[in-house]
Amino acid sequence: MNTGTVIYTWLMGAQVGTDEFGNRYYRGKGRRLQGRERRWVLYKGGAEASKIPPEWHAWLHHTCEEPLSDSAAQPRPWQKEHVPNLTGTAKAYRPSGHDYRGGRRAPATGDYQAWRPE
Repeated sequence: MNTGTVIYTWLMGAQVGTDEFGNRYYRGKGRRLQGRERRWVLYKGGAEASKIPPEWHAWLHHTCEEPLSDSAAQPRPWQKEHVPNLTGTAKAYRPSGHDYRGGRRAPATGDYQAWRPE
């Protein structure tokens, strides 16, 4: 976490809430930028934007005026659990032909027919 951001948060920020990942969300106490209040997040752990759940993303980007309530933020039965972007980590998706998984792909099945103009 950047020391300057932490100091600015202590002086100029009012905490609005936290999410299930431990990220803390703040709004500015004073001056507005172009008529809008300042909003920011202090991440728990490394700064990775994909760690922000959709309800807090909407609030940060001024899509909604107030953060969604806990009842509104409850996932629907068809929604998957929020997962941060794992690209570049050991848990990243790698298909079977990827170099880190042996580099060998299954042979082609021959079910493809190329299109030819008439």
